[in-house]
Amino acid sequence: MVVRGDGLFRYRPRFQPRLSRRWVWVTFALVVGFLVAQVGWWILFQRHYIQQTVAYAETAWLQQAALVQRLWAETRPAERPALAEELRRDFPQLEIQGDNVYVRPEPLLSYRESQLRYLRMFAFEGPFFLVVMLAGLWIIAHSLASEREFKRRQQNFLMAATHEFRTPISTLRLLAQTLDLRELPKEKQRDYLQHMNQEISRLESLSERLLATARLEQGLHQADRGVHDLNPVVAQALSHQRAVLEARGASLTFEPAPQPLWVELDPEAFGLVFSNLLENALKYSPGREKPIWVRLKAQEGQAVLEVEDRGVGLRRGELARIFEPFYRSGEEATRETQGLGLGLYLVRSITALMGGSVEAESLAQGSRFRVRLPLRSGAVSAPERSPA
Repeated sequence: MVVRGDGLFRYRPRFQPRLSRRWVWVTFALVVGFLVAQVGWWILFQRHYIQQTVAYAETAWLQQAALVQRLWAETRPAERPALAEELRRDFPQLEIQGDNVYVRPEPLLSYRESQLRYLRMFAFEGPFFLVVMLAGLWIIAHSLASEREFKRRQQNFLMAATHEFRTPISTLRLLAQTLDLRELPKEKQRDYLQHMNQEISRLESLSERLLATARLEQGLHQADRGVHDLNPVVAQALSHQRAVLEARGASLTFEPAPQPLWVELDPEAFGLVFSNLLENALKYSPGREKPIWVRLKAQEGQAVLEVEDRGVGLRRGELARIFEPFYRSGEEATRETQGLGLGLYLVRSITALMGGSVEAESLAQGSRFRVRLPLRSGAVSAPERSPA
């Protein structure tokens, strides 16, 4: 505990609960260096040991040849056939030619080759062991980093959720108290009531996303799917949200497909996918005017829904992460956009449940999201429209 200059107490933890990233990498480098040194020493030791073993065998066989030479010289000629037979049985590496005893080169070369095979085996096992250990360390490090990143996102999610719920509740409380304590003109009352309705819709949308995420995580999402024409489904969903979106500055352009797009989907679940795509396009369009294009078309046996905006777009490296839960684009400390980081995760998960896929594309200005659903039999493809 430290006393500040203003007389207040501030607690300063003595031990940091986590190692800094720098020390983690230093520790990882030390472990890798130790493993490399250990494997290198092991291979060198085995090489030296095998060389000593081969040299010892050669020396021992030469000594045996010298002893047998002396024995052979002292043996009478009549007894040499029996001794030669016994020597061939006990010392197959030796060869007797006349009065001389030699070490046969074939057994020596065979023994040396067998020892070199052991050395090659060790030379292969050592790097393989090193690669396996390094791969295991990398997997552990990657898992820890992923877990740390996921926990960071969860913390950001909790802070964002607290803020997202507290803001409309505070606004509703303030508006309700104002209507209760003051006599306002009819026009002002309508404005306040409209604002309250927007905040209630915002709370409903947040609650719907959280409940949908919980159902997906627990595997309880049961899609009530049927065959529907995607054109009226999108048109109806867009008509329900147009007023609210345009009140927030959106300029919507809807381009339906020239022919029916029969797909199998759950209209309610697809409505959540579509609303999240629209919300994402609106949220990341910072200007006063927020043009958004909604297009439908048939392409390669699939019905394609495109939602395109002219917002801030997607940064390099974000395309592979924006569909992860709790991930939000931009820096957390300087982020000005609202949201919980669940919208695009729900888009991907619900679309996958309906047998489709989703992809994102970064444009020169803005971004484009495509939802692909397989067309039912009987649907006819049409040529693509040129982008707006």
